[in-house]
Amino acid sequence: MVPEAEVKDVLDELQRLRARVPLLTGALAASTDGLIVAQDTPGIEAEGVAALTAAALGVSIRMTDATGRGGFRELLIRGESGYIATYAAGSSAVLTLLAEDRINVGRLHLEGRRAGARIGEVVDAAQDRPDRPVPPPRPQQSPRVLPRRTTPPDAT
Repeated sequence: MVPEAEVKDVLDELQRLRARVPLLTGALAASTDGLIVAQDTPGIEAEGVAALTAAALGVSIRMTDATGRGGFRELLIRGESGYIATYAAGSSAVLTLLAEDRINVGRLHLEGRRAGARIGEVVDAAQDRPDRPVPPPRPQQSPRVLPRRTTPPDAT
């Protein structure tokens, strides 16, 4: 899972992306297995979109492998009312964007690829860091006390 500080960074990137591209209606970052990292998808069930993204990603990866096209980079779906675009975001995440039908697809790709790269850097860096739990405090050792002599030393 992605730590809270990095989730905030990813959410900030999603919000900046939506501000730069006004015809985006939603953006979410998810792990490749369909768990939400961060989302800005008003009116959309983000969990369902993340799960469907993972399923589409699986098919896309098989397609690129079967056709010798290399690793997955992006997927574009056009519906009657708009676009769904999914971009690789590092080695373990994807960025899915929802856009109105009037969007400039070239701009969608340009901004989506850039944001995917930035999100991928954040998520990969967070996952590359080993989780180092803080060790429990060591108990204070009392100074070593020598036993008291009960008999006087021999005087020879």
